[in-house]
Amino acid sequence: MASIDHRSARKDAKPSLATRAALVAFALALPLGSAQADRPSSAPGVGDITAAIGRGIATVQEGVVSWYGAQFHNRKTASGERFDSGALTMAHPSLPFGTVARVTNLRNGRSVVVRVNDRGPFVGKRIADLSEAAATEIGMLRKGLAKVRIEVLGDGKAEPRPQPVAAASAEPTPSGPAPFSSAS
Repeated sequence: MASIDHRSARKDAKPSLATRAALVAFALALPLGSAQADRPSSAPGVGDITAAIGRGIATVQEGVVSWYGAQFHNRKTASGERFDSGALTMAHPSLPFGTVARVTNLRNGRSVVVRVNDRGPFVGKRIADLSEAAATEIGMLRKGLAKVRIEVLGDGKAEPRPQPVAAASAEPTPSGPAPFSSAS
C-alpha cells in the first residue's frame, strides 16, 4: 500500500471560494475594529448624550481636536448639509446633529460655540474636528491640534444664548458644569 504525503498535497491545493471570501471579509473588518479600539472608551454613547441633553445636563468631554477647512468646503457633510469652512461647526463621532457645544482651548482659555453637523474625526484618538473658522476663534489654526474641553449646551432646537469668547489667559479656569455622569 502506497503512502500519501499529505504535506505536499496541502501545499499544492488552492483555497476554496468560501475560504477566500471569509479571508477577504476578515481582512476588511480588521481596520474598522482597530479604529474603534483607538476611540476613548470613557466617551458617553449617543443614547446617554441624548438623555442627558433632555434632562438639561451638560456633557463634558476633554481631548485632542483637529480642524478641517478649504479642501472640504462645499462638500456634503454626514448631516446632508454643505460644509462651510467659514461657519462655526464641528464634526463629532457621536453627538447628535444640531447639538450646540462650547469648545474651549485648554492651553489659552479661548472658547467658541459650535454646532455639530458632521461625523469624524477618523484619525487616532481625536475627539472632534472643528471648522477652520472655529479653529481660528480658539487660536489653534497654526498648530493644527489642540487639547480642548467640549461642553454640550443644547440640542440645537432652541437658539443658544450668545457666549462671549474668553480672553486669552495663562491658565484656563477650572469652573464649569460637572462632567457627564450616567447615574440617574
